[in-house]
Amino acid sequence: SKVKGNAFEREVVDAAKAVGLEAKRAWGSNGASLGCDPEVDLIIEDEHIQAKRRKALPAYLQIPTCCDAVVFRQDRKSSLVLLRLDDYLSILQELKQKG
Repeated sequence: SKVKGNAFEREVVDAAKAVGLEAKRAWGSNGASLGCDPEVDLIIEDEHIQAKRRKALPAYLQIPTCCDAVVFRQDRKSSLVLLRLDDYLSILQELKQKG
């Protein structure tokens, strides 16, 4: 599973670089190697990312084909947004271009 996780982190970094974004993976999946919290797996532009790959996600975290995102939250916690990676990278591209 460690190999699978490392490969996924590289896949995300490569996808970001392919669309012109600065991206780097933390050595050993340890953000401390990038001067960040150890939980950080990679950085895209200035965004600290933890990458998780799972065999399956719960049904409520599936983005329906008719939707662009899923918003969810735990009780008494902040709301979170689940996006497709391509959509997230597009948003980062637009922000980078606007400077």
